[in-house]
Amino acid sequence: MVLRKYMGAPVKRREDPRLITGSSVYVDDLQLTGMVHVSFVRSIYAHAKIKGIDTSDAASMPGVVAILTADDLVAVLPSKYEAVGEDTGPSAEGGSSEASTIPVPSVEPLARSKVRYIGEPIAAVIAESRAQADDAAELVVVEYEPLDAYVDPYVAREDGSIRIYDTNPNNVGVRHETVHGDVDAALEASPFRIKERIRASRCHPVPLEPRGIVATPDPVTRGLTVWVSNQGPHGYRNEVARTFGLGQNQVRVIAPEVGGGFGAKFGVYPEDWTIMAAAQKLNRPVKWIETRSEHFLSTNHGRNQIAEFEAGCDEHGKITALRARVTLDLGAYPKGLGLAWSTWVMSTGPYNIPNLDYVVEGVFTNTMANGAYRGAGRPEAAFYLERVMDLLADAANLPPEQLRRANFLQPEQFPYTTLSGERYDTGEYEKPLDKAIESSDYAKLRTEQEELREQGRYIGIGLGSYVEICG
Repeated sequence: MVLRKYMGAPVKRREDPRLITGSSVYVDDLQLTGMVHVSFVRSIYAHAKIKGIDTSDAASMPGVVAILTADDLVAVLPSKYEAVGEDTGPSAEGGSSEASTIPVPSVEPLARSKVRYIGEPIAAVIAESRAQADDAAELVVVEYEPLDAYVDPYVAREDGSIRIYDTNPNNVGVRHETVHGDVDAALEASPFRIKERIRASRCHPVPLEPRGIVATPDPVTRGLTVWVSNQGPHGYRNEVARTFGLGQNQVRVIAPEVGGGFGAKFGVYPEDWTIMAAAQKLNRPVKWIETRSEHFLSTNHGRNQIAEFEAGCDEHGKITALRARVTLDLGAYPKGLGLAWSTWVMSTGPYNIPNLDYVVEGVFTNTMANGAYRGAGRPEAAFYLERVMDLLADAANLPPEQLRRANFLQPEQFPYTTLSGERYDTGEYEKPLDKAIESSDYAKLRTEQEELREQGRYIGIGLGSYVEICG
């Protein structure tokens, strides 16, 4: 329970003193005895077969300790080189979902026979210093056989397209669907209809600090100690223990100052698996700090959903039907399968929509993997729905607040189960809208907006009501 005295009160940030005095610790500050450093050789192609890797010149460079390729990791991380991985995403309770029936490809820490995006790690050069590792990495020669690359999920999904993963026809990685009622008939009978394509554009999290990891063998537990810039060290530990066949008590994961995460620093990345495997193989501490250039190539991107919407309403603004076809660009590996679920399960938000045909489909492309970023699929759903509400208000020539009021779920309807299966325990959605209108002096803003338009100045006023799934 939140203490009332904190409501609206300023709260001091406890972390600021150590950060502004430079007395705290980031991953890159760690210096361990015997530590070696890694530089990754990355793909210069978005999609290609690997025909050969020549490390001989690099191996003879000063300070080089070892060079690892996929062949060196298969024995250490066999599950990462299986054709199909484990689906650990959420399951659907309402509507229908093919998430559990579509294969989930494994993510190879170092690409073995094929690369799927520019920047995919192929080899890890390990040396006494990062500069030595960087110099040697320049001498690793990779022979490629280029393949057609897809950056457009619509093209990647077409019949006859090359499979980015052999296990996934049409490059589809996830699908969630709700069909309820007769959408065609309801749209046909609607006096007002809209049809629109809405895009949530690709973006990049860009935290202050890029990713970083130090891994070292633990001689006491015969496991690993890992320092990593990560938002979820407990889940990270569990995934590491399971994959390496260790007990959770044999893996210690420490998250020092993360330097910003925004969703991108969840989960274990390919580079992390390689660093931990290298620490085990060499029996010494291994460190890798991402450069900013690497960060844009190899830390997950966000959003990049394209949605096709149709909706109808009556003269009073009551929505009669909603149809959506949302296409999520998954990127080159399955880091963000749950984003499709998050968007789908929030399809109707705080509104009572009687007829719904809502499909979210994720498609693999030859771009960096899509993943969590500031809401992870939920802001996209709210953005779509609120845009549809405004479009319908325009079509019916109704104030946008009136159209929302006409469609809010009412208090007496709770507890309420949405058409995608989520249970809402309670809600009074008109109250916050009323408060926002009152606090902003909304009527005055609208008057000023009309006056400014006569002067040739166009000022927008936005409304939004949404339900957030969190935690």
